[in-house]
Amino acid sequence: VQLQASGGGLVQPGGSLRLSCAASGSIFNGKTVGWYRQAPGKQRELVAAIAGGGSTNYADSVKGRFTISRDNAKNTVYLQMSSLKPEDTAVYYCNTEYTDSRGVRYDYWGQGTLVTVSS
Repeated sequence: VQLQASGGGLVQPGGSLRLSCAASGSIFNGKTVGWYRQAPGKQRELVAAIAGGGSTNYADSVKGRFTISRDNAKNTVYLQMSSLKPEDTAVYYCNTEYTDSRGVRYDYWGQGTLVTVSS
C-alpha cells in the first residue's frame, strides 16, 4: 500500500491550493484519513481529518479556510486550502491508520508535499 501526496507548491498569501492523496488500493474505504503538516522546527500537527462516513474535523487554525473531502471511487482524499497565510507553510502529509480484526495495527503515510506561502 502506498499513499501519494501531491499538489503542493509556491503560492502568494491569500491564494489557494488543492492537495491530493491517492492510495494505491482501496485502503481508504471506510477509514479515517488525515492531513498533517510539519513546519520547520515544529512538531507535526493534524490539520484536518475525514472519517469513513464523511464527518470532518479541522484544526482551529484552518477552520473556514481549508476543506477536506474524499472520492472513494478514486481512492483519493483532497485538501482544498484557501486564504493561505505564510504560517501555513509546511510539508503536508496524508495518513491513514487502523487496527484489523487480529489486532494488527497499520499506519500509512504519504511522502509529503511542500506548501510555501510567500510573496
